[in-house]
Amino acid sequence: MIAGIAALVAAYVLSQFYRAFLAVLAPVLGSEIGASPEDLAAASGVWFLVFAVMQIPVGSALDRVGPRLTAAVLLGLGGAGGAAVFAMAEGPGAVTLAMALIGVGCAPVLMAAYYIFARTYSAAVFGTLAGVVIGVGSMGNIASSLPLAAAVEAFGWRETLWGLAGVTLLVALALGLLVRDPPKVEGAGRGSLMDLLRMPALWPVLIMMAVCYVPAAGLRGLWVGPYYRDVFGADAAAIGVTTLVMGVAMVAGNFAYGPLDRLLGTRKWLIFGGNLGVLVCLIGLWAMPAAGGWWTLGLLAALGFFGASFPMVMAHGRAFVPPHLMGRGVTLLNLFGIGAVGLAQVATGRLHAVLQAGAGGAATLPYQGLFAFFALLLAGGMVVYLFSQDRTD
Repeated sequence: MIAGIAALVAAYVLSQFYRAFLAVLAPVLGSEIGASPEDLAAASGVWFLVFAVMQIPVGSALDRVGPRLTAAVLLGLGGAGGAAVFAMAEGPGAVTLAMALIGVGCAPVLMAAYYIFARTYSAAVFGTLAGVVIGVGSMGNIASSLPLAAAVEAFGWRETLWGLAGVTLLVALALGLLVRDPPKVEGAGRGSLMDLLRMPALWPVLIMMAVCYVPAAGLRGLWVGPYYRDVFGADAAAIGVTTLVMGVAMVAGNFAYGPLDRLLGTRKWLIFGGNLGVLVCLIGLWAMPAAGGWWTLGLLAALGFFGASFPMVMAHGRAFVPPHLMGRGVTLLNLFGIGAVGLAQVATGRLHAVLQAGAGGAATLPYQGLFAFFALLLAGGMVVYLFSQDRTD
């Protein structure tokens, strides 16, 4: 079981890498294949949307087939195949197709681990285990920053993508060999998503899940790169440093959130307080978008740290899910979290284009609009979450 979980964590490292690496590749993809920030925002959005839509069949497959085959087959075909398509891309359309395939491949890996945790370990430690997986997996977030920039400079971006395709295929093979399916529960496979959606206590948590990851994922996964390039004139190396700092802060945040629900005796107010910190950072970035230096870097790092509440929100929602619907329960929560990011990436791409067209040369205006968008979205979700029922295990 431990070896299988280690393989799933390795797969999740790749998932974190793929959702965030476009920020560093933005300059070279723009110069070599004509991919604009709006093109890359759409491609990033497609990754999240495909990933989200896949949660419905993945949830059913986890309950009926088990995590081993579900994760191994999809990562091998979608993840490795998508990276190969990316390596051969000659235009923005091919990048979008590649990101869609990679989204299919990455869709089951975190939920396969969460399914095993929920079916094998005590419910009281689910939040901690969930945070550890994301914390360790966020090394992929770090790898997609300065190390990726160095690899692209040393080997070229196409060669780097071919290498990633090979690594992804090897990890998929490891999943097939090492993951062990937990014992089936009575009634597994029965019921439907409607049974979950008819639970009033779950809805405020689903809304919180839909907004808590959007700012950190949107900025770290894409907009930090164009923001630093357009406002501060940063090159790929400087963008790599910035995304590295933000990525490390997100790793630290995932480890910090894990045990705090048991320490504080609450999940609801831990989640609400952390996201209030994200909201303060977004307001600071909106108020002083051209500050630069330690101020901007510090706000982005703090946003990444406080924005790591995803596993804790997942634990809050999981506490309401019955055992025979566990696969569909955790994937439903993930659908709301990842799907919202995908929609936000598409929306922010269009918002950026509109604001840039009317900015009259003011480089900061489009990014102020993005910070305001993320802040208003998060604030709305937090208001709904105030009506949630606190529950710990």
